[in-house]
Amino acid sequence: MQMVALYAALLCLLYLYLTLRVITLRRKYRVVLGDQQQPELNRAIRAHANFAEYVPFCVLLLFLLEMQNAPHLLLQGLGLALLLGRILHAYAISQLKEPLKFRVAGMLLTLMTMLIAALALLFNILF
Repeated sequence: MQMVALYAALLCLLYLYLTLRVITLRRKYRVVLGDQQQPELNRAIRAHANFAEYVPFCVLLLFLLEMQNAPHLLLQGLGLALLLGRILHAYAISQLKEPLKFRVAGMLLTLMTMLIAALALLFNILF
């Protein structure tokens, strides 16, 4: 049960970084709510929010797989894919001149993690 805990901790550190980035930019631009048309702040808010929208569900899926005694290699691969995907996506979406290939790669890794985890769970339940 240590594998998912490791990735949950690493993802939490990334989430905290994204949170602090939003706080820093809010202070820089003196914005309490919203983004007041500040593109840099808007991108930081979306990177933070997108992370919060996808990661909890992904970690839950990985946890359920671990509870079903999924192979170590599967959990390691999915955990790495999720972490890398979230790093790539957060980096890309945070840039004013967005490198779209990193954003796409980040989302593909995240969505593939979800898909493979969901299918593995269904396979374990049905067979």
